[in-house]
Amino acid sequence: MDNATIGITTRDLSKRLKQTQALSGVSLSFDAGGMHGLIGPEGAGKTTLLRTLIGLLRPDRGEIDYTSDGRSVPLAEIRGRIAYMPQQQSLYADLSVAEHLDFFRALYELPAAEYQGRRRELLHMTRMEQFTGRPAGKLSGGMYKKLGLMCALLRSPRAVILDEPTNGVDPISRREFWELLYGLSARKILIIIATSYMDEAERCSRVHLIESGQRLAEGEPRALLKEEGVDDFDAFFIKRQTDVSHGQR
Repeated sequence: MDNATIGITTRDLSKRLKQTQALSGVSLSFDAGGMHGLIGPEGAGKTTLLRTLIGLLRPDRGEIDYTSDGRSVPLAEIRGRIAYMPQQQSLYADLSVAEHLDFFRALYELPAAEYQGRRRELLHMTRMEQFTGRPAGKLSGGMYKKLGLMCALLRSPRAVILDEPTNGVDPISRREFWELLYGLSARKILIIIATSYMDEAERCSRVHLIESGQRLAEGEPRALLKEEGVDDFDAFFIKRQTDVSHGQR
């Protein structure tokens, strides 16, 4: 179970939030072990979808199927193996990097030996060894995001779901953050990353495009661009909007 691969599939998923139809019949397949980009502009429904995947929200209609090594399982069975990194992280400005790791170790009830090994690995992976005494409130934007990722990864999840993790981060930190994600994906960990940065779509092995709570397309990035006859995903969304306004879709 510890090294089991996790996959998630949604079928006809719909969710209304007050007066907004946040999701409308969304069917997507997040294959186990892949780097999946959930791509769409602000207000597309990305956050609602992610919160529904991890059980924070209950869909009004539709189903979510979870698999562990290809075997259908209930969310309760794998919940502890899924890490979620929200867009607005709940880190404590006055606690240091080390104190955050200690806090989450206690929260996850990790054995001391497992924690020490995991702590060393994560600090090395994020290049944060020299900053363990620095308060979170005094970290740069990129380092703050890395700390959030470390806290999410502390209990060795097999799926990591991230909501706009590079939003507002400088280009160098964005690149470093993606290098961390590639390292996780190489371990067959399912990565689902929501972003409104269209250039990040091409960094993924598979993308899922949504807009106004509806599925537009999903597949391998270059194949989708070729099929649509465009060079990038900014142009993809513009072309789709133009086609819809002209009644072609």
